[in-house]
Amino acid sequence: MNKLFPLRILPILAPAAFILACMTVLLPLAAGSVDLTYLYTFRTSFLGILLEALPFVLLGSLLSSLVHLYVSEQLLKKWIPKNPAAGILTACILGLLFPVCECGMIPLIRRLIQKGMPVYIATVFILSGPIINPVVFGATYMAFRLYPEMVYARMGLAFFVAASIGVMIYVTWKTDPLKMASASGATAQDHPAHHSHSNQGKKKWTSIFVHTADEFFDMGKYLLLGCMLTAGIQSFVAKESLESIGSGPVSAYVFMMGFAFLLSLCSTSDAFVAQTFLHSFSSGSLLAFLVFGPMLDFKNTLMLLSVFKTKFVIYLAFLICTVVFTGAVAVDAFFLSQ
Repeated sequence: MNKLFPLRILPILAPAAFILACMTVLLPLAAGSVDLTYLYTFRTSFLGILLEALPFVLLGSLLSSLVHLYVSEQLLKKWIPKNPAAGILTACILGLLFPVCECGMIPLIRRLIQKGMPVYIATVFILSGPIINPVVFGATYMAFRLYPEMVYARMGLAFFVAASIGVMIYVTWKTDPLKMASASGATAQDHPAHHSHSNQGKKKWTSIFVHTADEFFDMGKYLLLGCMLTAGIQSFVAKESLESIGSGPVSAYVFMMGFAFLLSLCSTSDAFVAQTFLHSFSSGSLLAFLVFGPMLDFKNTLMLLSVFKTKFVIYLAFLICTVVFTGAVAVDAFFLSQ
């Protein structure tokens, strides 16, 4: 971990500050000739989504840091049963004990596989961990407090999707999915901060705060991007266009799953984005957004490709797309639409 983590955002802050200064000077001059209604709507929408999501991102960063610094891979491996069914069930509920964001899940899983964890159990943990945990449950409940059925539908579908794909991987995939470079054993580079803070005997509390801040800034840039894109769509895209997409029996699901993939939001904040589309899209398509995004998005696909063989990543992506789409449609028809 870079101890000077705030310096990472200087390349972003400098041009952002310049743009903000220019807007501060120029916008009042243009106010008399330009309709700023859209800009005010964008600002209100952006700040609303951001302020609701930030506490949960911070809490998720803190818990992720505690797990990162105090829970060893050996302890996790010790708790994994040998029986396949029990192993899949255990992996599905590990998120209740170890709420790790999807950003930190892949390096952890790589080490667990190298230490002997079966691939199918590791896959289930990758898929279920970022969703089935108390932090995400609380964030989803806050976002959909008027529609609590969406909260339970998200947890239930995530459990079903992860378990189903785990069974499929167990039956069909028998080879090592790790890339040779990843499997060669050099794992000390995954989290250099962990080794520098623990192995050298530095204070744990300092490690927690530094790692939490680093995690927060790392996830925060994706949150900011997601909030900006969502606020932009809400402000500048005609409501009729969204309703025409959302009213389609297939297009709504395809759009929201693709939107989740591109936004690459953390699972602790994506519910606040989904909530803004409540009146434009069906409950099933929003459910697909909430389950698909944490399991497969742009940023974690790149991370998966850096750790796993391309063939395995493509196969996993196909399973996620198929099972999430089918499950969301079924849940919408038999539970959410009742």
